Amino acid sequence: MVQVDVFTDRALTGNSLAVFLDGRGLSTEQMQALAREMNLSETTFILPGDAAAEKNRGVRVRIFTVQEELPFAGHPTLGTAFVLRGQTGAPPGPTEVRLDLNAGRVPVRFIEEAARPVFGEMTQRNPEFGATHDVEAVARLTGLSAPDFDESAPIQTVSTGLPYTIVALRSLKTLQDLRLDFNRASEYLAQSGGKFFYFVCRETVDPKARLHARMIFYGGDDPATGSAAGCCSAWMVAHGVAASDEQVLIEQGLEVHRPSSIFVRATKQDNQVVNVRVGGNCVEVLRAEVTIAI
Repeated sequence: MVQVDVFTDRALTGNSLAVFLDGRGLSTEQMQALAREMNLSETTFILPGDAAAEKNRGVRVRIFTVQEELPFAGHPTLGTAFVLRGQTGAPPGPTEVRLDLNAGRVPVRFIEEAARPVFGEMTQRNPEFGATHDVEAVARLTGLSAPDFDESAPIQTVSTGLPYTIVALRSLKTLQDLRLDFNRASEYLAQSGGKFFYFVCRETVDPKARLHARMIFYGGDDPATGSAAGCCSAWMVAHGVAASDEQVLIEQGLEVHRPSSIFVRATKQDNQVVNVRVGGNCVEVLRAEVTIAI
């Protein structure tokens, strides 16, 4: 097992990920139990297969939170691709690693430059834009009032493999102090087609960042949410928060002392948003051998 920190170039920041290098022989129940044991945002299991099939479809990978298996998630995809790239032998590693996820094939491309950390960028599925939401309905879940929300862009559900409802707030302090009733939020989202809320604002800590973001799930903050950032990238381009193909920085994780840097971009083409890309760096933290006593 390898543990890495994703969306950062400094160890002990970003979002931690446990990657089991060979999950063959493990049942779904055992994978879920190991994910609970790791107690990280997500844990992934690589399932090595036939080389020819992997070349066509990608390397089979399954993703688990502490509570459930996910069809797609961003930081596990990027982090697992970095680990697979490192397993190939002496540098330089391959320029692309493809993962075969429950949501389909996701390619991750790598850029390696002298004196700079390797940068990986995944291409997510083209976005599906879902429902827009009433401000008052969302306000009731957060204890906020309508003036706390940024009216310049709608509250909208977007999916690039996992649906997020993007909510823009006016103030950084309001976002930092946000308290979400997770159970009520889950009930609301189940009825409206979303999986989680992704809260953002244009006021940031790092002046180079375009948005400050928080994703509250299972009672705590996710330090970095690459799947949500992809949805947010599509939302930004659709609503004029970012230009087509403009790479912008989303900062996340500061509230839990795990600062993360997520770089996103998307293309607007013939009035449609396509080619959603989410990238960042990754640092290996530890390697271990896991033995399950039965």
